[in-house]
Amino acid sequence: MVNKIRTTHVGSLPRTQELLDANLERSAGTISDEKFHEILERSVADVVKRQVDLGIDIINEGEYGHITSGAVDYGAWWNYSFTRLGGLTMTDKDRWEIGEKIRSEPGKIRLSSMKDRRDRALFAEAYNDPDSGIFTGRKKVANPEFTGPVTYIGQEQVEADVKLLADALPEGTEGFVAALSPGAAARLPNKYYEDETDLVRACGEALKVEYKAITDAGLTVQFDAPDLAEAWDSVVPEPTVEDFQAFLRERIEILNESIKDIPREQTRLHICWGSWHGPHVTDIPFEDIIEEILQAKVGGFSFEGASPRHAHEWRVWKDHTLPEGTVIYPGVVSHSTNAVEHPRLVADRIIQFAELVGPENVIASTDCGLGGRLHRQIAWAKLESLVEGAQIATEELF
Repeated sequence: MVNKIRTTHVGSLPRTQELLDANLERSAGTISDEKFHEILERSVADVVKRQVDLGIDIINEGEYGHITSGAVDYGAWWNYSFTRLGGLTMTDKDRWEIGEKIRSEPGKIRLSSMKDRRDRALFAEAYNDPDSGIFTGRKKVANPEFTGPVTYIGQEQVEADVKLLADALPEGTEGFVAALSPGAAARLPNKYYEDETDLVRACGEALKVEYKAITDAGLTVQFDAPDLAEAWDSVVPEPTVEDFQAFLRERIEILNESIKDIPREQTRLHICWGSWHGPHVTDIPFEDIIEEILQAKVGGFSFEGASPRHAHEWRVWKDHTLPEGTVIYPGVVSHSTNAVEHPRLVADRIIQFAELVGPENVIASTDCGLGGRLHRQIAWAKLESLVEGAQIATEELF
């Protein structure tokens, strides 16, 4: 029986300088695989211990195993897939440079390039000002294109992720590993499939291997799915809500097909409006997509609940019922501000959700990954405030 508000986070945690340096050396070929993995193993053990010591209940490996070329401490949530999916050809372009301007039509949504976002167009001066803070911590990373059939070639890598976490987890502690949703994995220029739906379905079929490897180890798999909310900003011109909802239903159906053979209680879905520090005035309201989101056959729903653009949306749970046997993982500390939330504010946010869906159905979390978006000292301070706020909420709710 649940008698406390448990805590977790979304996945990415700040990497240590030692690990970043080792990744740079690995990219340059100046460190042996044995030495690199020794550093990686030690780093994972340390980040797991730090979460345990802090009081986080459901923990992960910080996504340290999601290696991305060039030791970038940002965006590895997505870039890690570039070496795990077959059918990709690398370019020399960054995700904000790759792709073409694509225009959608009524009844047929197609995603345009990242640089073509409506938010970016509306605030062009700020986006082009290097001092605006929009891309805090971000560095250029080469991105690939789909040029052949999508396959899964990352068996050894996901097995390493699982083993790193399993070896470091104290007995009886819950753990999770993040993985891309089919729709998020498909968010690269498509030079092979005639239909974008076929590409998403192929990604879902390939990623089954990763999902099953995680859950077979007794861990929870978190599906990172910014395509379910953030993609709205990349549809040009702005579509009707009804067209976007149909777009989401198709992607949820593909996700459900991909996960039908794994235990529902070992799954959680992370919905995100994007990780960048920007205005976000073109974000789609949660209210407009929640019914489609709730059709995902997962054990829990993770979403932003603390960002300045979405903190008010706890109200959607007044009018929408959680599917039986599921929980929510609301973000109660934000990744988009350097201000560390007061534990009392964290507790108040938790209580708002608990009063609507029941305290036993609330696991306090972060809006999104903290690694690379905040200074490591600030990121860990936010997690400390998360734990302290959950303790306050526990005392008042239970």
